[in-house]
Amino acid sequence: METMGRHVISELWGCNLEKLNDMDFIEKTFVEAALKSGAEIREVAFHKFAPQGVSGVVIISESHLTIHSFPEHGYASIDVFTCGDLNPNVAADYIAEALNAKTRENIEIPRGMGPVHVKQAKAL
Repeated sequence: METMGRHVISELWGCNLEKLNDMDFIEKTFVEAALKSGAEIREVAFHKFAPQGVSGVVIISESHLTIHSFPEHGYASIDVFTCGDLNPNVAADYIAEALNAKTRENIEIPRGMGPVHVKQAKAL
């Protein structure tokens, strides 16, 4: 069955701490990631928190790319949602590499197919 879109959620660990706290670097990286995936950029908005961290969004005609960074943990939460024929993994891979993520956990969710079923993690 065809989907309306694909949504990649990435947990990035062991990222470069300076890059995670550099709003200009993150904004440039996200714009480049969107373009590399073939997306058409509509709006760009990023915010630098004090004392650290960056959140932002690149709105694309095909949906969006977002980030919340936590430099104190070397962690970034990103998501890339694309509709149509674009592959969100192109942008997600580019971002993970740019942030020098040592560990990456991905979930890809097809969107627009009905109820979403996500495997639940087992309790330890």
